[in-house]
Amino acid sequence: MNKSIEINGLSIFYREYGEQNEESILLLHGNPTSSHMYKTLMMSLKDKYHVIAPDYPGFGFSSIPTTSEFEYTFENISKVVDQFIDALQLNHFYLFVQDYGGPIGFRIAARRPQLIKGLIVQNANIYMEGMGEWAVEVGGYMQNNNVEALNNYKAHLISLEGLKEQYVTGAKDVSKIDPASYFLDYAFLNRPGVKDVFLTLFDDYGANFEKYEEWQNYLRTEQPATLIVWGANDKFFSKPGGEAFAKDLNDVEMHFFDGGHFMLEEYSAEVASLIDTFISKKHKNVQVNV
Repeated sequence: MNKSIEINGLSIFYREYGEQNEESILLLHGNPTSSHMYKTLMMSLKDKYHVIAPDYPGFGFSSIPTTSEFEYTFENISKVVDQFIDALQLNHFYLFVQDYGGPIGFRIAARRPQLIKGLIVQNANIYMEGMGEWAVEVGGYMQNNNVEALNNYKAHLISLEGLKEQYVTGAKDVSKIDPASYFLDYAFLNRPGVKDVFLTLFDDYGANFEKYEEWQNYLRTEQPATLIVWGANDKFFSKPGGEAFAKDLNDVEMHFFDGGHFMLEEYSAEVASLIDTFISKKHKNVQVNV
């Protein structure tokens, strides 16, 4: 079901399916997408799990305060999601993160590890060795203070051509990429004020790198059971970024797909099956230990 809830005067749109007495999965979307990216996956999981996916402020169908009215940083958005979690009384859940969902979700996990029953990570980096060629390209513009090239790159990312490129690059079968996905992102981006939101949050991404050690320490200390489902051909977050989780986790299961940054477009059914097996196995182990 499509719902909205007020958080600090903001209307936060979210998708919620399944019964609340089932195992819960909170899905945090990437950029410049919305909870829509998880719709097919949620449909596959809803009969067995309680699945929830919010749109961040400035994204999807949530409120779009101006950049002067709302602090568009990863830290502040993570606090809004924290309040969303409490408002929905999600006392414990599996956390699924992709792209921007990574730095938002790992902030929450590190602050409140007691909430997290397990992690499902899809193309979301917290290790430097996972920087793909597109991320390296952006980093080069920043390091060389090449403002013109950086601005041109940002403009390309939010153009229809650039959005399509993010979806189809690395895909095994482009015919499985629904054009509606990147056309919807484009429509969202072209609403008043949304491009400013994109640019502001994009410029804040550097603040995440200084948090990597903290998030890696969270993994080492808390040892959450983790499922890695990764598009191996992602030009933003490359395969080594997924493999790096094994450095700090004892209980990690890895699956790499012949796909790109938005590989759920091609492999939603396969990922749903892996999630079901992952959670069922963990639940069974908990029952045995009890």
